[in-house]
Amino acid sequence: MSVGGGTLDNVMPSSEQCYRAVESRDPRFDGWIYVGVTTTGIYCRPSCPAMTPKRRNTRFFPTAAAAQEFGLRACRRCRPDAVPGSPEWDVRADVAGRAMRLVNDGVVERDGVAGLAARLGYTTRHLNRLLIAELGAGSLALARARRAHTARLLLETTTLPITDVAFAAGFGSVRQFNDTIRAVFAASPSEVRRASREQTPTNGAVVLRLPYRPPYDVDAMWRYLADRMVPGLEETGEPARHPAPGRRRPAREAEAAVGISAPAYRRAVRLHHGAAIVELTPREGFIQCALRLDDLRDLGVAAARCRRLLHLDADPAGVSDVLGRDPLLGPLVREWPGLRVPGSVDPFETAVRAIVGQQVSVAAARTVTGRLVAAYAKPLAMPAGSITHTFPAADALADATGLPMPKSRARTLTALAAAVADGKVNLEPGADGSETERALLDVPGIGPWTAAYVALRGLGDPDAFPGTDLGIRRALVDLGVADHPATIAALAERWRPLRSYAAQYLWTAHAPPRELGGDRQPEHSNPRGRAT
Repeated sequence: MSVGGGTLDNVMPSSEQCYRAVESRDPRFDGWIYVGVTTTGIYCRPSCPAMTPKRRNTRFFPTAAAAQEFGLRACRRCRPDAVPGSPEWDVRADVAGRAMRLVNDGVVERDGVAGLAARLGYTTRHLNRLLIAELGAGSLALARARRAHTARLLLETTTLPITDVAFAAGFGSVRQFNDTIRAVFAASPSEVRRASREQTPTNGAVVLRLPYRPPYDVDAMWRYLADRMVPGLEETGEPARHPAPGRRRPAREAEAAVGISAPAYRRAVRLHHGAAIVELTPREGFIQCALRLDDLRDLGVAAARCRRLLHLDADPAGVSDVLGRDPLLGPLVREWPGLRVPGSVDPFETAVRAIVGQQVSVAAARTVTGRLVAAYAKPLAMPAGSITHTFPAADALADATGLPMPKSRARTLTALAAAVADGKVNLEPGADGSETERALLDVPGIGPWTAAYVALRGLGDPDAFPGTDLGIRRALVDLGVADHPATIAALAERWRPLRSYAAQYLWTAHAPPRELGGDRQPEHSNPRGRAT
């Protein structure tokens, strides 16, 4: 996939392209490729401000794990592990892309390499062969790189004892932890902690920087979140006074970065080892993420889910180049530069919201979902402000009765919850999209729109397109397109493989000012859920 070049071929750029990116210090390549310098034994991001290495001394890698497997350590100056992730993990539906999403969700730490392979339907040996061929590193190396990044964050942003950091980051022993930190950062854990520029107390929260590739339409994303806030689960308000994490900067610059006036979005998240309350605040060039975790082992997973919610790993230049040339969508792309497709911290939650939202307004769906949260969700041990619950688990809703919605929709919701709880519908980050779509369509009351919506928002499929959506149809009519399913389906073919972005631009173009991205579809009609 070429950066900003309008193609999506899943191939790493040529060595010549990579070296030109290093010569020009092009930040668009950060996270796409990693630059290894054989004479110094370090690897960097392409935009590293250090002196450009000679061409003969450089090697290029598709992942940080591949550079580490080659025997290189992370550059202390540019911190190549602290960059937006590759957009390929959003785009790719192959085994490598699905594996990366599962590794980022902590599957290897919880279930081992065998558990990862089982989820993907391969033997461990064959999976490692595939990952080494595609990513330059096997399952263990990818997980090791993730653990090292999580450990660095804990060392720099908490005062936890180093032994606690080791196990919270997912290491099996303190010796393994020490060896990995020395190999990746060329420093002991104590030295990494002392070198941190972040020394200010954070009131118990772990504060991270979540970088993104500019431009980013923060206003549209935050408006989308605010319009759909569920009582008891989400809130917005003034950001807490957490110091912005990162390297020391001049006092005036640091003050400006921390003091940007912007609302904070807060919500509860149900994770693998406990609950968390996340606070996300827009800053210049990054999102400040403050995490209050029941169990620090969930740190990496929580950060990854926040990135998916805000679609921080997207490549806006590539999307603009592809869709900006389209005669119909081009003006919309230019009007809303950096528009992202809002994602999800919990695909099951997204699916429930889609069912609840059938045939009702956004405000009504928010009210009904709030009642579900109050009645069936697990209360937080330590509520924060108006946030009192996480979202209900699938097994809690599978046997629910007396749901505040029409009986046909209630049957669909409980059938979906039972299918997810039984494993018949897989909504994990590494799920096979086509298999999940087929399983969703087998649930009575779920039709093509709901399945496409779950793929788009819940699973982050960049090519999902709910063409029967009322908002999309009205936006296309405004643009002079006939409101006919076959016409819309044929038109959408030219937007592949970025039809989700096309849908988001159309929703944004049609939505009223307070409901940007106002997706809603009256689908519920018969037991098979075929759209009317």
